[in-house]
Amino acid sequence: MISSLNNYNPAFLGLLVQSPLLCNGFISSKPLGLPPTEERNPKLATLFASSTQKDSATTLLALDNDGEEDEIVVTVDRAPCFDGVCESTPVDGDVAAFLTDTHACDHDNGKDKESSPSDENDAVGEAMLRLGTMTGPTVWSEFGRLSQEYDVANLGQGFPDWLPPDFAVEALVSATIDSTKQSPHQYTRTAGHPNLVKQLARRYSKHMHRTIDPMNEVAVTVGASQALYLCLQTLVKPGDEVILFEPFFDLYQNQIKLAGGTPVYVPLTFVPYTEDTGEVSGGEWVLEPEKLEQAISPKTRAIILNSPHNPTGKVFNLSEMKHIAENVIAAGPQCVVISDEVYKYIVHSSPPQEELLGVESSCPGHIHFASLPGMWDRTITVSSAGKTFSATGWQVGWCVGPSNLISPVHQLLPYVQFCASTVIQEALARTLPKADEPYEGYDSYYEYLNSKYRRKRDLLGKGLKEAGFAIPDYDRTPGGGFFIFARITPELRRALPAERMGPEYTKNPAAPGGEARLDWALCQWMAEEKGVLCIPSSPFFSRERAMEGASDEFIRVAFCKTDETIESAARALMGVRS
Repeated sequence: MISSLNNYNPAFLGLLVQSPLLCNGFISSKPLGLPPTEERNPKLATLFASSTQKDSATTLLALDNDGEEDEIVVTVDRAPCFDGVCESTPVDGDVAAFLTDTHACDHDNGKDKESSPSDENDAVGEAMLRLGTMTGPTVWSEFGRLSQEYDVANLGQGFPDWLPPDFAVEALVSATIDSTKQSPHQYTRTAGHPNLVKQLARRYSKHMHRTIDPMNEVAVTVGASQALYLCLQTLVKPGDEVILFEPFFDLYQNQIKLAGGTPVYVPLTFVPYTEDTGEVSGGEWVLEPEKLEQAISPKTRAIILNSPHNPTGKVFNLSEMKHIAENVIAAGPQCVVISDEVYKYIVHSSPPQEELLGVESSCPGHIHFASLPGMWDRTITVSSAGKTFSATGWQVGWCVGPSNLISPVHQLLPYVQFCASTVIQEALARTLPKADEPYEGYDSYYEYLNSKYRRKRDLLGKGLKEAGFAIPDYDRTPGGGFFIFARITPELRRALPAERMGPEYTKNPAAPGGEARLDWALCQWMAEEKGVLCIPSSPFFSRERAMEGASDEFIRVAFCKTDETIESAARALMGVRS
């Protein structure tokens, strides 16, 4: 009766796209129960996803007006994700096979023939060639699968599992139902909705201690990820080098490659608090100036700075930022900094006051790199609303910087999409002033947010320590974002069954180099056997360093979760050593 989604009316599709079970446009493998008959709308062929698995595919069922279930489509979600709800189950090497297979089909005569390198290269476009074999299963697809197959307390995904603040939701509703002449239901200015860029310029004028031109020094994008992508596309050409501080958010290196650039890794150094007694402790990640100096060259086009930092939670201090600024100048006039500051309002353990440039900030504990002397003209600041307002699905990001760096982004934007959602941009423009007002007994929403995350950090930290992990001491180490980079102790190594380090488990195409090391093995075992899901650290390191063992001792654990989820995870963690 029903052959495709195209046969359904907009109301039907509207319900579909709002389903929390969707991942990248496909239905998830988690079943959703059908509602009682009295709750169904008889006027619509209403969709309810009652998905059933068929050979790793998902069957989507719908209720027609007669109340009977009709099969619509069978599909498999193979789309990769980054730090989101990723339930993809890609076949190993689906895309990479085009790049590495030594045989290709001769479509002219239907026979297989030996392919030449040029044949293989012709099979895919330039972007896929630049990614190379990094197009198969990923840590996100692998651990997304585990989250679906096992009953786990999920501390892996880097987004909050609660609603945005009430004033943000109210702003979204009011923008949606706005029926005035300026109703935000049509295209808006490609470079950014006027109401939003004016709000952003007003805020960043305070952050940067200068007047920001809303029309020439701000660009609005679909999330911070697109902002980063556009920055790199407008800056980098083949042969250029882009410096990454390692570990790093894994999105960065492939975006550099897509732009034709070469990632150059500058490892941060882990300094334990003390190990004189033989006890494995927490510690700090520090930037050693000489390592950055060694990486700088005339080919250095950009340095990506992420503070607060994903995955470690590190807040780069003033001394480190000054070293970065010095090296930007030393590299030459072509070198700029892309400062990723999506966690700037979540500095839950602030640096000492003397480290904060001696000026008041509307982001307590955070230093905007572009506010350093001489760095405004050399910096594109990237941020978004998702982390701050617990609204990662809003997907509004932005770039702020001098017009000579922002203008190319403006020029490229129309060829990427006409505009970010006008409704969401308008909702955010209405949200931002409200966030400065008193909220839930605090002077502002931002103070409330930091207090909330500080409490959740401590709740999770207690559980991790009791389970045997070593974590940072936030009374002595500044911290931001909503991840704890926990250290694996010898006690936890001993708890891991020996067979988990055998070839049956360690050969894994999703792991760096196809080899699951200690961090991966422990996280997989905890998900499958202990009921708690965390993310191994190896995907946040260069493949070479991961294979050398630099990431073996760490896992990334998210505390942007409800207290119930964290408490459930803490109980599960207590069983790790038993």
